[in-house]
Order: sequence, then structure tokens, then C-alpha cells
Amino acid sequence: MEQMNWSLPEGTLIWDRTQQPEQGEVLYPFALEELLCRLVGDGGAPMVHLWRHPRAFVMGLRDSRLPYAREAKRWLEDQGYSVAVRNSGGAAVPLDLGVVNVSLILPKRQGQIDFRQDFETMYSLVRDALYSVTPDVAKGEVNGSYCPGDYDLSIEGRKFCGIAQRRQAHAFVVQAFVVVIGSGRSKAELAREFYRIAAQGAEQVSFPDVQENSMASLQELVGLNDEQRFIDAVKQTVRTHRLESESGTMGGVLRIPEDAQVQEMISSMKSRYGIDG
Repeated sequence: MEQMNWSLPEGTLIWDRTQQPEQGEVLYPFALEELLCRLVGDGGAPMVHLWRHPRAFVMGLRDSRLPYAREAKRWLEDQGYSVAVRNSGGAAVPLDLGVVNVSLILPKRQGQIDFRQDFETMYSLVRDALYSVTPDVAKGEVNGSYCPGDYDLSIEGRKFCGIAQRRQAHAFVVQAFVVVIGSGRSKAELAREFYRIAAQGAEQVSFPDVQENSMASLQELVGLNDEQRFIDAVKQTVRTHRLESESGTMGGVLRIPEDAQVQEMISSMKSRYGIDG
């Protein structure tokens, strides 16, 4: 598969937080990105944000409405998982330190209404970052995977990456979880058990039928044994495809929300999207 031409806006910054994994609740990076998206929409520099969490389970909005979602949430928390409902699209995703989360936070172009192009940009970024390891990254829904969608990324039919999006008035966030290290099967088993508890009495069309052999890590698929190698490849790919400004500068000014603002956003998101228990 040949690499295709694509680009990121001039001044796109890279914020790599993977070496300081989130130790608290997993909603923190989502609240942070909600605020960063506002800043980008207000003229701030576009951004690629990378982060990890040691033990978390992130539900989609539809998951949170399943009949026994609260009971499933408590079951996960009893096992030490940080559990949250995200405000972007997609369904439930387990996270650990072997999963690298990559987010593109970009301004909307004038008249932009086709969200698929934004998914294509993320697909291109992940595909090109892996090109030296494998040229065989495919896109398209993988039956039986968790968080299924048209932009599942897979190798030989097994999914290693899912993509979701959050859109605001003047900017948007495209979020990808990339299973780099570890067992894809164990993550699929966790997601399947979550739905077994949460979806009791629900129609099958309201939740994914997760199959354990649908998921795999890049370690399992192509022998990529170091998540840092993938992280570095993503950053180098961003630098390669980032447009230079007319002045020749390569990056804008990083504007970071204060922690108090992030905590306030967490409270707001819990109030709006969270579930009790």
C-alpha cells in the first residue's frame, strides 16, 4: 500500500504526555482535550496530544444508557479500573499502559461539513507511522471488535485501533486508541464481560457483540515490542506532514488550561454524561 499525500495545519504542536501516565481518573485527558479544543477554535495552535492510562475503561454515550451500566461500572471499579463516559463518539474501550491514545485537535476549515476527511487524516497518520513496520494497515469495520466503526484499523483482519470524534463550533478532536503492547484478546474479554453485565435485557442492536479473537496488539500482529517506538514514529510523522508557515517557523504557542479549569470541566462532564454508582 503506497503512502498518500496528506498534511496537518501549519504550526501544529506535539504534546507528548505518555511518560507521565494519568494516575487519577481517566476523564482528565478528555476534559483537558475539551478545553484544548476550545482554545484551538479560538485561534490557538493545532495540536497532536498523546497520552496513556494504567488501568481504565471508557464508555461511549450509548453504553452508559444500557440497562445495567451502573452495575457494570461498579464491577469494573471493584477491580481497580477508572471508569468514565466520554463525550465523543464510539463505544467502550479498555485502556492500559500498552494503549497509546493519539488525538488530533484541529480548527474547522471554512464550510467544512464532511467529518470523514478528519477520520482519513487520523488513519493516514497511524498508517504512515507504522509504514516502516508494515505496509498492510487496513481500514473498515472489524466484526466482533469493541468500539466498532467504519474507521477501525486492522492488520490481517484483527483490529488494533479505533477512532472517534468530538466536534465543537470552531474546532474538533479526532481520538484514536492504538493497542501497541499486550493482549488484544484480554481486552476484548473485558469488554465482552462489561456488555454481558450492562446489556442484560437490551436488544442486541444496541451494543456490540464482542468476540475475543477480533482484537490484537501491534506486538502480537507485527512484533512491535516497544510502545516508545510507536510514539516516536507518530511524532516524526507529524513533523513530516506538518505544513511550514510562510515565516518558516514550525510550531505555534502552546496554550495549556489550568488544572482548576480541567477539574471544573470534569465536574461538568460528569454532571452531563456520567452515571451514578
